[in-house]
Amino acid sequence: MSRRALLFAFALAAGSTLVRAAKFDTRTVSFAIAFHDVTSAYRDFSMFVLPDAKVAIDAVGGPPGDYALDAKDGIVEHLDVRRWRWTAPVRPGSYALKLDGPGGKDTVTLHAFVLVPFKQVTSGWLNGYRIGDYPPPLKGNPLYVAPAGFVEVTHDNEHTRVSPHFELKQFICKEDTTRKYPKYLVVQERLLLKLEAVLERVNALGFAADTLNVMSAYRTPYYNHAIGDVRYSMHQFGGAADIFVDPGNKGRMIDLNGDGVVDLGDSKFLYDEIDRMLATPPYQKFQGGLGFYRATSAHPPFVHLDVRGTKARWQG
Repeated sequence: MSRRALLFAFALAAGSTLVRAAKFDTRTVSFAIAFHDVTSAYRDFSMFVLPDAKVAIDAVGGPPGDYALDAKDGIVEHLDVRRWRWTAPVRPGSYALKLDGPGGKDTVTLHAFVLVPFKQVTSGWLNGYRIGDYPPPLKGNPLYVAPAGFVEVTHDNEHTRVSPHFELKQFICKEDTTRKYPKYLVVQERLLLKLEAVLERVNALGFAADTLNVMSAYRTPYYNHAIGDVRYSMHQFGGAADIFVDPGNKGRMIDLNGDGVVDLGDSKFLYDEIDRMLATPPYQKFQGGLGFYRATSAHPPFVHLDVRGTKARWQG
């Protein structure tokens, strides 16, 4: 019996919720949009820029024909057949750009978040929201340089799909559970791509999940210090997420390895699948830290992943 067949047999015996992978919609289009150092073929994606920034945007691949980029805010300049330059508004906030493929058959919505510049943080606070103090860069490594700015999260934009299966609010620092707004966060585009890839992998294994439970993503330096995490945690730089598979959004991991219990074996199962995925050429660009953790009274078993760019593996 194949490994996948065994997985289904064990899961059925344990009462796990499984569906055919064909039901999962990746929500991709026939071409890709490229900007900064990322390329995405998702119908919804996001970019994060400073006020008045100029961003080159390209349409990549796809069928021949006319492509059009439109934005109600900022300035769009048509540079070439498939290339534009967008100048962001000077006012922080969220703005939508639309890239239409030939005949309007496919459209990408690019959610552009104009950041509140880092220089507006005063004594560790930003508009009444506690950020804390970022550590100095680690040996000059650009991975650990304080962010250029922060996404301002409001009642109006917290449900924005930053990628097809993830909403902005999933990346808010878990320290703040109040309904007081605005809140502020940092998230990297590459992390969004990696999370979408992991979610697709989970569904390919037969587990029906519309998103992943993001237990922890952005952490302010203040909160990171308060919980005793390492000084240069990637969470502070918007490049890390702690996740588990939770199709019913019940706050608990499901039985992934089919042994009838939810424990460290399930986070190890997810860890192994992600590790195998990252070893294949299409996903090596998402290489980074990967660790698996047991459950405690505060949380279920989970997996940490990040986009530091170099391979690191551990058991927490």
